[in-house]
Formats: sequence, structure tokens, C-alpha cells
Amino acid sequence: MSRIKSPKKFSALVGDLYQMLGMEEACQQFKTLQLWNTVVGEAIAEATVLERFTGGQLFIRVKNPAWRMELNFRKKEILAKLNTALNNVMVQEIIFR
Repeated sequence: MSRIKSPKKFSALVGDLYQMLGMEEACQQFKTLQLWNTVVGEAIAEATVLERFTGGQLFIRVKNPAWRMELNFRKKEILAKLNTALNNVMVQEIIFR
């Protein structure tokens, strides 16, 4: 009798696929964009729009100059929370526009 393997979650299969194709960094970048709202909270998430994430730089469009100033003051805190959530230092810099 052959042994039946238990089914894997789709997310685990996709992670394995990214690794096999050498696209692990792209997967981490996508994960960073998905985690933004969770990490910063509802108020900041509503005041920001993710533009792109390339070369360790995360570009964020901000609703108005007052929010941009507030977020620049909190940049180190947000950066630390984001990298902690990723279990990796993927984001070196956040640029608020």
C-alpha cells in the first residue's frame, strides 16, 4: 500500500515555487506591500498609498504635507516594525512623497 501525502496549503506551494525560480526577493517585496496596512494601522493606511518597492526603498505617496511630516518623524519606528513583521531587513529606506 502506498502512503498518501497530506495536502499542502497553496501559499506553501507558491513559496516553494518562488524559491525554485529564484524569485524569493520579489516574493518578499510583494509581502512587504501586503503588510503595510497591518504594520502602520488604519489611520496611516488611509492617508497613504503604496507606489513601489525597489532596491530596498519603499516609496509611499502621502495624502497631504501634514501627514508627510508626521510620517517622517515616525519613519524609524515604522521601518523597524515593517522589517520585524517580515523577519528580514528588506526595507532599508522609506521615502514619503
